[in-house]
Parts: sequence; C-alpha cells; structure tokens
Amino acid sequence: MPVLETLRQSAARKRLAVRLHAAIVERARAQAFFRDFAVPDTLDGRLDLLFLHIWLALDRLKGDPGLSQALTDLLFIGFDEGLRELGAGDIGIGHRIKKISDAYYGRMQAYENARDVDALAKAIERNVYRGAEGNEAHAAALAHYAMAAKTALRQSDPVEGILDFGPMP
Repeated sequence: MPVLETLRQSAARKRLAVRLHAAIVERARAQAFFRDFAVPDTLDGRLDLLFLHIWLALDRLKGDPGLSQALTDLLFIGFDEGLRELGAGDIGIGHRIKKISDAYYGRMQAYENARDVDALAKAIERNVYRGAEGNEAHAAALAHYAMAAKTALRQSDPVEGILDFGPMP
C-alpha cells in the first residue's frame, strides 16, 4: 500500500476515534448513573464510568485493533490534557498517568474476566463503588445495564462512527 494511502487511512481512523470517544464520554457522563445508580459524582466515579464504557466499546471493536488502539491513545491523551487543566505539572503527570493506566488495565481485565452478570456486578462493586457497603443492588443494576449495552453495541456500526449503548436505564 502506498505511503500516502496509509496516511489517509490513519487520519480517517483518528477522526473516527474522535467521534467514538465523544460518544463514549457523553454516555459515561449521563446524570442517570449518578442519580439512579448512586455512582459517586467525583473524579474517581466519573473515571470509573468512563472505563466501563470504554470497555464496552473496545469489546465491540475487537475486530479492528487499529481503531481500538486509536481510541485508547485518544483516551490517554485526554487524561494527560485533563491533568494539565487541573494544574498538574510535567513531573507529576507521569506518576498520575501511571496510576490511571494501572487502574484502567486492572478494570479492563476485571470486566473482561467477568463471564456473567453476577461476576460483572462484583467487579463493578469492587471498582466503581470501591467495595463500599450497601451498593450491591446498584452494582447489579449497573451490570445489567452493561450487559444490555453490549447487546445494543453489537447492532451498531462503529466504522460509521455510531456507538449505540441502547436506552438509558
């Protein structure tokens, strides 16, 4: 493949990743998660919702590793930019990105290893709710939402820039 064509495809993949990232962020920030699922409206709570929705999207994109990587790259660029906006300096950024990266990959593995809705609920309870007592029902409801979203995403076409997570719970 000629170099120019490869660059065009790379640029198109990046534009598509930007659209998909925007759809993921929009869904992860929906107020229903904070209001109805009692996800803490904190930096950690928002980050965990983003991780859950990224996991759902990446599961849908398994057949396109290039697009998955472009989306993951964009995610971490966003983390870097967000930390800079919060006032983190160059020295502290690397340490904070490392912590975010560890949390991200840990959650991706926990959610991927969850073979059914009960296991996913336990992973969500551990991660999103930090194991706090009294959130079992919220974690179960969020796990059911995630499983329904996985089903809805199978019907959407991410190559067209569409990620349909299904109806809001």
